[in-house]
Formats: sequence, C-alpha cells, structure tokens
Amino acid sequence: MFSCFPQSALADAEMQLRGYLAAVQDAELQDVEAAIRRFIRGEAKVDNAQFCPSSAQLSIEVRERRLMRELTAKREARPSVKLVKS
Repeated sequence: MFSCFPQSALADAEMQLRGYLAAVQDAELQDVEAAIRRFIRGEAKVDNAQFCPSSAQLSIEVRERRLMRELTAKREARPSVKLVKS
C-alpha cells in the first residue's frame, strides 16, 4: 500500500507498518487483501483518498470485508427455494 500512496514527510514508515500489523493481526488474509485492494482502487470510505489510510481505517475496512464475506457465505449456504405454481 505504501507504494500506491504518497507519504507525509513527517510519517515514520516503520511505526505506520507496526500500526497496520497490529490492526490486522487477528484478521483473515483474504479480508486484509480485499481491504487493501479497495483502498488502492479508491472504493474504501476515507476522508482523503490521496494518502495512506490510518491503521484504524484499515481495521474498519478489514472488518467490513469480513462481514461481507460472511454474509455472502450464509446466503450461498441457504437452500434454494423453488416456487411451484398450482
């Protein structure tokens, strides 16, 4: 993600990376990857899409991706109902 967004001159990249790792440490890789793709594409909710998201913004987006994945899995697991005309 760092290569896709400009860094502030005052930003400490190592500290920012530590914050990201702490924010996603319990997350599934697929949710983290989906969240990062959404930031890079400008699809994630942020105040300013020109800069790297905060660790909190990344964490929020990862949780939203997990929720969407779980909802999709539940929807796909439901048996389909066929309507029969009488």
